[in-house]
Amino acid sequence: MSLPLILGCVWIIVAALTAMLPMRLQKFPGLPLLIAAPVLLVWIGRVHGWPWVAFGLFAFLSMFRRPLIYLGRRAMGLPAEDPRQIGR
Repeated sequence: MSLPLILGCVWIIVAALTAMLPMRLQKFPGLPLLIAAPVLLVWIGRVHGWPWVAFGLFAFLSMFRRPLIYLGRRAMGLPAEDPRQIGR
C-alpha cells in the first residue's frame, strides 16, 4: 500500500476518534483534519487516479457535512446555525 493511502487510513481513524469526542472538544483536532483532507485527496489522486479521490471525497464530505454546510452558508452571507447548538 502506498504512503498516501496509509495516511488516508490514519486520517479516517483520527477523524472517527474525533467524532466520538464531545462537540466542544472537536474543534481543536477537527480543524487540522479539515485542512489536511484536500491536500491528502490531491496526493492520493496524483498517485492512484480519480476513482480513489471520488471514494475519499465521499468519505470526507460524509464526515464533515455539518461544518462544511456551516462554512458554506457563512461564505455566502446566509444565516447559519451555530454548530455548537446542533443537537441540544
